[in-house]
Amino acid sequence: MTLDLNHNPRLGLGCWAIGGPLWEGETPLGWGEVDDAESTRAIHAAIDCGVTYFDTASVYGAGHSEKVLGQALAGRDQVKVSTKIGVVFDPDSRQVKGTISTRAEAEREIDGCLRRLGRDHVDMVFLHLNEMPAEEAAPLFDAMEAARQAGKIGAYGWSTDFPSSVDAYAERPDFAAVQHTMNLWVPASAVLAAAERHGLLSVNRMPLAMGVFSGKYTAETTLQPSDIRTNALDWMEYFQAGQVVPEVLAMLDAVRDLLCSGGRTVAQGALGWIWARSANTCPIPGFRTVTQAEENARALEFGALPAEVMQEIEALINRPPEGPPRAR
Repeated sequence: MTLDLNHNPRLGLGCWAIGGPLWEGETPLGWGEVDDAESTRAIHAAIDCGVTYFDTASVYGAGHSEKVLGQALAGRDQVKVSTKIGVVFDPDSRQVKGTISTRAEAEREIDGCLRRLGRDHVDMVFLHLNEMPAEEAAPLFDAMEAARQAGKIGAYGWSTDFPSSVDAYAERPDFAAVQHTMNLWVPASAVLAAAERHGLLSVNRMPLAMGVFSGKYTAETTLQPSDIRTNALDWMEYFQAGQVVPEVLAMLDAVRDLLCSGGRTVAQGALGWIWARSANTCPIPGFRTVTQAEENARALEFGALPAEVMQEIEALINRPPEGPPRAR
């Protein structure tokens, strides 16, 4: 496994939000306007607090996230980076244009990621097509394997919430990780079990439920129109029309004090809950400010929640059944 994060428990920071606006037609897929200088300061602050891993994607901000991250990490080759390929975009209009399906397209995508990151090697590349049928993904993973053999990438994996997709490729020698949603509201039992069964790293996106488990949002919170959390995508289960879903907020309120055990903040407790679920987990909370990056990074100082706290939390939580796998 080349993505050795040198921390137990492991932590990365996710760079979706620092990409800025992204659209598919009139639908926002980014997190609104961002300050690149603040993003850079936040990346450096996280590193100073012990973070050694950042995750991004080609499509975040239509390539902008990779550029900002690459510039911020210039000269810091010891920091590990993963990115994701699969979604086609126009960098000028910041519009999503479709998805890839061929080996040649995947090869071009990988080269584009390296160019924007300013690196000749990236530690991990994930396929960013959550629901692609497993049999259709073969040429894309073939491209990743070729890139690995050429020294362009260290390993690869799939950003998917479907255990069957993990099972289909987990036996490839350099298929090393699965990135999937996992948080207090979405325990992700089946896909986590698949990762553990195959000895893969479980990289956990949305560990703070798109910010709800940071503890800063209330029932009165509203968001800017260019924020993805204002739309009604099928997998959007924490926000509706820019406001926190009441059931998610109520669940957080029920366990807030337990998450803060040992002097943790709410966000640090939510990350500690993930680490307590499995030693294979690596949450990648997002950030837009120095304060957010430092708070997330300092969760490393606390580590996993104690077993007795986990038991109390599970006794209080009222979450819906996980149901069959679906994109989340």
